[in-house]
Amino acid sequence: MSTALTALRALVRKDVLTFLRDRRALIVSILTPIAIAAFFGFLFGGDNNSAVTRMPVAISDQDGSELSRALVEDLKADAALGVEVLDEAAARERVREGKLRAAIVLPAGFGAAAGAALFGAGVRPALTLYYDPSQGLAQPIIAGLLTGHVMREATRGLVASAGAAGGDLRVPFELGSVPLSSGPRYNGYAHSFAGMSVQFILFMGIDAGVALLLMRQQGVWRRLRAAPLSRTVLLGSRVLGTTLIALLILAAVYAAAMLIFKVRIAGSLAGFAAIAVAFALLAATTGLMIASLGGSVAATRGMSTFAVLLLVMLGGAWVPSFIFPRWLQDAARFVPTRWAVDGFDAMTWRGQPFAAALLPVGVLLGFAALFALVAVWRFDWEAD
Repeated sequence: MSTALTALRALVRKDVLTFLRDRRALIVSILTPIAIAAFFGFLFGGDNNSAVTRMPVAISDQDGSELSRALVEDLKADAALGVEVLDEAAARERVREGKLRAAIVLPAGFGAAAGAALFGAGVRPALTLYYDPSQGLAQPIIAGLLTGHVMREATRGLVASAGAAGGDLRVPFELGSVPLSSGPRYNGYAHSFAGMSVQFILFMGIDAGVALLLMRQQGVWRRLRAAPLSRTVLLGSRVLGTTLIALLILAAVYAAAMLIFKVRIAGSLAGFAAIAVAFALLAATTGLMIASLGGSVAATRGMSTFAVLLLVMLGGAWVPSFIFPRWLQDAARFVPTRWAVDGFDAMTWRGQPFAAALLPVGVLLGFAALFALVAVWRFDWEAD
């Protein structure tokens, strides 16, 4: 066997064995595609439809007739809908904030007018469907379900009389669909830029954490500790530096979004800035925690990439969180990325005031403080 072939075989064997010996990196390399594939398979049906969540909607019954009350109960029983009964103002606000997919308003006189309009007599009553424009695909589905339920309740016990009268049945109402947002007009790019900003800034935090691991392995941190500098100053400088880099990335990304894709901060500019700073701190402390908990560079990079992908998926950055099952939507509220994405959405196309930024900022800062405490507690200054 030639010397070149022997050397090639030895080098290949070394690379394969090195990969196989790093069990963390090996497990993550296999686990990541399995987890992501399972997540999307679960969301989009799998082998059954039991995972499909009910669409949260509100109904405002301003009529109170026998027909409207029966319709409300019929809609509540629909397996595809999660119905809340609210007054019109509250329903509108919940839709505007993105907490409900849509709101149906049954006007006064609906029952009497619909009964006559069913056989072509009189004016058809006007129903209003308020919907969240970021979830526009749900609007025709809800409109179709509403039409089916109205027809079923309106024709209950009336088919025989219709045949006797020789009349043709028609849809006994007109439906006006109204998109709701405080901002000027829904821009689908706004949500996409929020999600991708969150994802890639967290990846930048991973890189910062891995860089810290390399510095520790090279003995840089041990030499710095010999200087008259406290642990707080050394680690704090890394957090502040990474935070500033994250803010620069956010500024550049949103500048492009505004100039090219017409994304607008229709809500509070101060609220947007507060969320940006809070999320940048979160990304920086995430990197610091990665450095404090990580082992080898390869394993740490793989595990942290896997963690970020999960956070991004659960945060609704890739696919809207409203398609998640209800239990998963509730669980995602404990994920910081969900608050970052929702916060940026609220301050851009949703046009929410500064008060709407307070809760996302508080949650993000809380996670950042937790990650920083873990990092300071577990950080090892010595080389591996």
